[in-house]
Amino acid sequence: MKPDLSFEEAAWARGARIVAGIDEVGRGPLAGPVTAAAVVLDRNHIPEGLNDSKKLSPKRRASLAEAIRETAHVAVVHVGVEEIERLNILRAAQRAMVEALLEIAPAPDFALIDGNRMPPGLPCNAETVVRGDAKSLSIAAASIVAKVARDGLMVDLAQQHPGYGWEHNAGYPTPEHKLALRNLGVTPHHRRSFAPVRNILYQGKLPSH
Repeated sequence: MKPDLSFEEAAWARGARIVAGIDEVGRGPLAGPVTAAAVVLDRNHIPEGLNDSKKLSPKRRASLAEAIRETAHVAVVHVGVEEIERLNILRAAQRAMVEALLEIAPAPDFALIDGNRMPPGLPCNAETVVRGDAKSLSIAAASIVAKVARDGLMVDLAQQHPGYGWEHNAGYPTPEHKLALRNLGVTPHHRRSFAPVRNILYQGKLPSH
């Protein structure tokens, strides 16, 4: 399955003029923000090779993200650990999606949302698309931009907190990351409500710092 413009064309046929694709990345990691991107493609200048970001190599993702930013309207929003802890990860991801949509200019009048849950508070009509990053070119573009943006941020954080492997695991619960949690402790960027982090804190074996 390759993404195409079927969902966008259906929205245009119903009268929508500006259709945005929205996706988020980073619900599963133990550290770092959850990140959402909103993308409005120029239907006459769509970069070749757009696909679900998980199906692309890091190098290909990076080059496509640059091409998307050069040809489309793009907004990226990071929602940090404090908000993830306050809201819970699902609501934080939905908040990132809504804020990304609000940042796009000109404002979309329809949004295609990856997944099966409609975020509350959207500023326009929308449709959820299960596995949308594999079906809709706009959502695929958003998945690429969000993944590249969050991965880059995690590389920066890895320089501030070496040893956790964030530069290549992006904060996900790899064996290396979990071992570093036990050996090095919990950083301010760790999600304390997530079980592997919470368990270490509650065991009292290591102080948070």
